[in-house]
Amino acid sequence: MRLIASHNFYVEQAQKRLLSQFQNMEAESHKYGEEWLNSRSYYFDPDRHDPASFYEQAYDESIGFYQMLEDMLNRTRLSVVAGIFHEWDKQLRSWIIAEINHWHNGDEIKRAIWKVNFEQIIDFLESIEFPVRSQKYYIPLNKCRLVVNAYKHGDGCAFESIKSLYPEFINTFGNTHHAIHTDLKVDSSHITEFSDAIIEFWKNVPEYVYEKNSLNIPDWFAKAYVKDQSDKPR
Repeated sequence: MRLIASHNFYVEQAQKRLLSQFQNMEAESHKYGEEWLNSRSYYFDPDRHDPASFYEQAYDESIGFYQMLEDMLNRTRLSVVAGIFHEWDKQLRSWIIAEINHWHNGDEIKRAIWKVNFEQIIDFLESIEFPVRSQKYYIPLNKCRLVVNAYKHGDGCAFESIKSLYPEFINTFGNTHHAIHTDLKVDSSHITEFSDAIIEFWKNVPEYVYEKNSLNIPDWFAKAYVKDQSDKPR
């Protein structure tokens, strides 16, 4: 399936071209400390300075450099996750529109599909007898959505949900009650979890989306459908 191949390409290339750049953080931090020490050697006066204080400062500089690299790695991972989710979300909405176009073509439906939120899209999929919420991949997809929203919006509703439901994404020890959005963290296993969920989702999409009179479609879809019908020339 083309969508799975496109997704796999993104994840593989993100690992190869972005995340792999952080494989030697300890060595790079040690080198940074040595370079800092060498750059200060000109100022060292053995009659006035204690060599140990210079080495201690160089060590502190290397630790600070490592922490900044670690933070950059986390933000890069979060950016990769955001790219994964947003692309999947856009492809999903495009797929829904393409399927609906087999039996209905209207601007209101298209606008509505691009406007509604994630849960409303899932409501529609459930209404066409695609039981997403009962599948194993739904929870990872929802986790991914919350992580991406928290990364984008900071200390909002998504981050509060993460704190209460998925504390594994909080980089704190013990109680997460006082955590803030800068404590949001993902690791390589989370990227794999999200990626696998998207692949499984695409493997399970219905081959066709049929128009059925018995569909219990969401109100937002029904209103858009009726508006399209009323806008058609008589």
